[in-house]
Amino acid sequence: MDSISQQLFKQQRGNAEKLQAIGFQHQADHYVRQQPLLAGAFQLTITVTLPNQVITTLIDTETQLPYTLHLQPQNSGEFVARVRAAYTVALKAVIQQAFSADPFQSAQARYLIQAVAAQYHNDLEFLWQKFPNNAVWRRTDTHKWYAALLQVSKRKLGLASDDLVTVIDLRIEPAQLAALIDNHRYFPGYHMSQLPLNKFRGLSLTCLTAQ
Repeated sequence: MDSISQQLFKQQRGNAEKLQAIGFQHQADHYVRQQPLLAGAFQLTITVTLPNQVITTLIDTETQLPYTLHLQPQNSGEFVARVRAAYTVALKAVIQQAFSADPFQSAQARYLIQAVAAQYHNDLEFLWQKFPNNAVWRRTDTHKWYAALLQVSKRKLGLASDDLVTVIDLRIEPAQLAALIDNHRYFPGYHMSQLPLNKFRGLSLTCLTAQ
C-alpha cells in the first residue's frame, strides 16, 4: 500500500456486498475496479483485499506507463497536485460507499465487538464526527449507553505517556469498584466529558484492552 491509501484505509473495514454494488469485481481473494481519472488522462485500478488492504495502479493512458509522482510527497508541482487530489478523492469515495469505520483492530477489541453482537445483538455506534475513534453500545429498548469503546491518551488515565490506548468504559456497582481499580489496568471511569452528549451517570470503570 502506498502512503496515501495506507493512511486513508488503516482504520476502515470493507464490505464485500457494497464493493460489488459500486462496480468492484470479485477475483479470487480480492475485489478489483478500474475507473478513469482526470477526464480520462489516467486509468486507476483499485484492488481491495478485505478487510482493508488496498493496492492501486495509476496508468497514463497516453503512454500506457505507470504514473507514481503523486505518491511522492516531495513532488509539489501543479499537475502532480491535481493528480494527487483526484486520486485522494477517488479513494475517499470508495471509503464512503463501501467501508465503515474500524478503529478497534486489536484481538481483544475484536472479540468484545463480536461477543456483544452475538449475545446482545447490539453493534457499536459511532455517534460523533469530532471523535471518529469513539463508539458506544446502547440498549435496544431505551437507547441508553451501557458501554463505550474509546481511544484515549494514556495521560487521560493518569499515566505518564501521550500514547493512545483502547479502553472500554463500563458501568459498575459501587461495591465492586474499589476492589477492581488498580490504576494499572483498571481505572476510575473515563467519562468522555468533552463529548457533545451527556456523560455516563453514576460510577464507571475504565479497563485497558490488549493493544
